[in-house]
Amino acid sequence: MSVTIFGIKNCDTMKKARAWLDGHGVAYDFHDYKTAGIDKAHLTRWVKQVGWETLLNRAGTTFRKLPDVDKEGLTETKAIALMLAQPSMIKRPVLETGKMLLVGFRPEAYAEAFG
Repeated sequence: MSVTIFGIKNCDTMKKARAWLDGHGVAYDFHDYKTAGIDKAHLTRWVKQVGWETLLNRAGTTFRKLPDVDKEGLTETKAIALMLAQPSMIKRPVLETGKMLLVGFRPEAYAEAFG
């Protein structure tokens, strides 16, 4: 199984997720979308799988600092545009296995996914 974890290197939640994967012997590739960016095809596919509401990190500083006009009237198209412009608005981590997509880190969800 090919596993890729997407996020930002210095994020605390990312560190916990990567430590869990390392501790359970799960091999993975890491994609830092703060430095490498993220393409629209990935975001669109993720949105179709989990919904933009799940993917957009509204609790983060980057989103909260947006002007009110950008935060109001959010739609799928607008959310994707915001996440493309500022990938730190994507909830972390996003774990992609080809068969499933996990957004955020919950040890029990990882345990279920990797048994």
